[in-house]
Amino acid sequence: MKRGFYTIMAAQFFSSLADNALFVVAVELLRTSGAPKWQPAALVPMFALFYVVLAPFVGAFADAQPKGKVMFISNAIKVIGCLMMLFGTHPLMAYAIVGLGAASYSPAKYGILTELLPASQLVKANGWIEGLTIASIILGVLLGGQLVGHSVSHLLLSFDFPIFATGIDTPPEAAICVLVIIYALAAWFNTRIPHTGVEMRPMPRNKLELLPDFWNCNSALWRDKLGQISLATTTLFWGVSGNLRYIVLAWSAAALGYSTTQASSLVGVVAIGTAVGAIVASMRMRLEHATMVMPLGIAMGVLVILMNFISNVWVAAPFLILLGGLGGFLVVPMNALLQHRGHNLMGAGRSIAVQNFNEQACILALGAGYSMSTGMGLSAFGAITTFGVVVAGFMWLIQRWHKSNCIKHKEQVDHLLSIARSDKSH
Repeated sequence: MKRGFYTIMAAQFFSSLADNALFVVAVELLRTSGAPKWQPAALVPMFALFYVVLAPFVGAFADAQPKGKVMFISNAIKVIGCLMMLFGTHPLMAYAIVGLGAASYSPAKYGILTELLPASQLVKANGWIEGLTIASIILGVLLGGQLVGHSVSHLLLSFDFPIFATGIDTPPEAAICVLVIIYALAAWFNTRIPHTGVEMRPMPRNKLELLPDFWNCNSALWRDKLGQISLATTTLFWGVSGNLRYIVLAWSAAALGYSTTQASSLVGVVAIGTAVGAIVASMRMRLEHATMVMPLGIAMGVLVILMNFISNVWVAAPFLILLGGLGGFLVVPMNALLQHRGHNLMGAGRSIAVQNFNEQACILALGAGYSMSTGMGLSAFGAITTFGVVVAGFMWLIQRWHKSNCIKHKEQVDHLLSIARSDKSH
């Protein structure tokens, strides 16, 4: 791997670490303030909101600027969101601003991979990026849980400044101060990311011109016989896994009687499995074989439903590791294939923005549905059953769709697979 790749990994790790810790802190902040049960569940769709609303613009912005600069600006926006939460803005609103930073960060984070590396290294690079991201999820969720736990929060609140009063009086507020420092560290790494030498694509003066351009890019990926399959798979995977993070917290409380700090450790357990699956996929899978992993998605759906029958943490932990492992092995080659097709069709930033739009729209829709259902009394067990059926059913349909393409459009699919085997066409 090129030197700049490791700098990207470091920047991504610390930014994602803070994102995931902040999620747990925001859940605890809402819980301790006596917010209705639907509000913690609404954190997931609020984070996804700007991914959907700004999708036509963030991809073009990422292609118009050096991607290290875009990532730096994005982390600065995340810091603003943290400070808003710290100084009294409603956590849902403040977390949406952090989501704005994440929405502008993602096209640059993934887009720079296709600028820096040849096609033959994309699966490997995605494996390491996803593996590191999942590691940051594990540590971030654990960090958030510990920061709002009694021992660490008591230590943080014991710090006192003699000249002025900080106004930091609760564990979530002290935790947010720590996370601002971590975001600042990620921003420093962003300044060290080298230019790739790829020509910038300036944004038009009239930004509304980007709307038809975005929809053309979106349509191009959905028409592509490999792009549509990888896009459908990653959209479903991230739509469900994005909400599963909160559902595991709710399930841990209902099935095991866990607190937020204890439940955060089980979210980390799922992420451990995903990291292992991602790394194994990066070593074993080739780009042209990405579509072979689809049966794992059906298996994931079945395993999600089986969570309802677990009431012992010693059974839950290995089960959740297996669930995460299947997900990691599924998503890495599919992500790489989608990036490869998008880069060939429209450029790195725009293709990642299209991917984010579809994935986050799925997170938004499923999260909004779950939040509304929670407000109407749906239990965590009912949500898990619903999500499992959705995953298994839709993955089966996507698999049938690809098999149909291989028969009806065989020449086109074979041609696209031959491109995936070659670095020259990338």
